[in-house]
Amino acid sequence: MTRHRRPHGVVRLAGRIVAVFLGAVVFVLMSVQFGRIVSEDVAMAHSLSNVRRDVVRLRERKAEQERELRRLESPLGSIPAIHERLHLVRPNEAIVYVKPGAPTPR
Repeated sequence: MTRHRRPHGVVRLAGRIVAVFLGAVVFVLMSVQFGRIVSEDVAMAHSLSNVRRDVVRLRERKAEQERELRRLESPLGSIPAIHERLHLVRPNEAIVYVKPGAPTPR
């Protein structure tokens, strides 16, 4: 019968050091991956916020353009635009340009 020998203290210590080292390497790698994922999430959140802001701005612009289109479709609504853009007037009409005056001191 042979007896099983127990590993010497040095071998056990070396095994524990290797295990701790491998655990530390795994922990560092997981930490780096977690940090990268968090930074990507933050960048995506900023991007999503910008896109949402752009969508709101575009919807407001679309509503404004639709209001202007409805106004210009009617003859009475298009008259001011004709006056402003083309400087055309009907007979017996005149365009009066008013310059803003200098501000009065208080």
